[in-house]
Amino acid sequence: MKIEQLYTGCLAQGAYFIVSNNEAAVIDPLREVSTYMAKAEKIGAKIRYVFETHFHADFVSGHLDLAAKTGAKIVYGPGAKTAFEAYNAVDGEEFSLGNVSIRALHTPGHTLESTSYLLLDEARKPVALFSGDTLFIGDVGRPDLAQQGDLDREDLAGILFDSLRTKIMTLPDDVIVYPAHGAGSACGKNMSKETSDTLGNQKLFNYALRADMSWEKFVREVTAGLAEPPQYFPENVKMNRDGYESIDEVLERADEALSPQAFEARATQTGALVLDTRKTADFTKGFIPNSINIGIDGSFAPWVGALIPDLKQNILLVTEPGREQEVATRLARVGYDHAIGYLDRGYASWPESGMEADAIESVSPQEFAQRFAEGQLEIIDVRKPGEYEAGHIEGAKNLPLDYINDLMPEFSRDKMLYVHCAGGYRSMIAASILKSRGFEQVVNVEGGYAEVAKTSVPVVQESDQQAH
Repeated sequence: MKIEQLYTGCLAQGAYFIVSNNEAAVIDPLREVSTYMAKAEKIGAKIRYVFETHFHADFVSGHLDLAAKTGAKIVYGPGAKTAFEAYNAVDGEEFSLGNVSIRALHTPGHTLESTSYLLLDEARKPVALFSGDTLFIGDVGRPDLAQQGDLDREDLAGILFDSLRTKIMTLPDDVIVYPAHGAGSACGKNMSKETSDTLGNQKLFNYALRADMSWEKFVREVTAGLAEPPQYFPENVKMNRDGYESIDEVLERADEALSPQAFEARATQTGALVLDTRKTADFTKGFIPNSINIGIDGSFAPWVGALIPDLKQNILLVTEPGREQEVATRLARVGYDHAIGYLDRGYASWPESGMEADAIESVSPQEFAQRFAEGQLEIIDVRKPGEYEAGHIEGAKNLPLDYINDLMPEFSRDKMLYVHCAGGYRSMIAASILKSRGFEQVVNVEGGYAEVAKTSVPVVQESDQQAH
């Protein structure tokens, strides 16, 4: 028996490949399924099952393509209604896999169909729990994503409390917990950076599993401080439930190299959004007018999902040469299936062809400090409210990037806007969006708050605010 965790940092997501006696199962696969198939082929194993812990909201699962290509059975928990052929496990039902078994434990609360899968070894000893979004390391799944009918977040939180205590906390302490997500995912609030742990440790250190936790206190704590879920979440749930186009077709559509002239013509003809995924330092020097910069080497997919409202939006890509398919794949992971080509040879071909270009002024922290000393600046802090409250530049206005589409009226068109975040990634995204919306006076502050705080620019710390 072998368990392999396949963790994707961009999505803070864990998929699992389990094999026993030449039979394999995959739990919560990513949309591109070639990795799992290659692993099975290498060891001569047949993939028999694709287990889904719930209808995922933050990414499009690979269950359909994997089942179509391998003949594996798609398994959901009780009550999951799909538009495609899938098997609904009964609570407690076991599935044989080589010499081991996998038991479905219905653990509703995050969603009503949420199901955890308990791996039993050859001696039927519980070994590992694949807990989906029911139990994370250091946290539990948020209960507000599947509100429906008469059920609100408090009702779902109460259901989650019962699931944890009757189905999970009764398991042996040495069972290894393998969750679907880790730190950085929007599916919880305070997840650990660790991607697995023993259940015994979680009983000691996870606030939600404390022995003295009452039902009322649990509901109160789990529902407190929940941020609005990203706008793409419901669309991803729908795709996972109702089906989607094969990723092979999605990637084939994106894989068309376009000359600068053809690229410009297609953008005009289709109304496509131009998405530039290069590093911020490269983008600021020159880019195609009206393009948006979301760097592929940051939290790319979640930011695409948060900032591009329409998943059916046609998208044209500007990438570092050789990374076109990677970008298209990572878009498809969160349901953006309409990439329709890329700029051949990357951005370098654009100015070489004499095409019109744009740029964004960037200033070093030292230059920013000098300008700050010379006069009042319009400073825009695009970090999250909690980051801003912990410490910010004196006089800065907090307009979080997550909500920039709704906050456009708050940005002044009459003043030079000095935009910063924590380190520079988010501020360039914001600056590019502002430029694309006709804001001409935009300056990106390099290094973000972390570097500016080292200069003479006055900052307000949380302790200073509390003192007043």
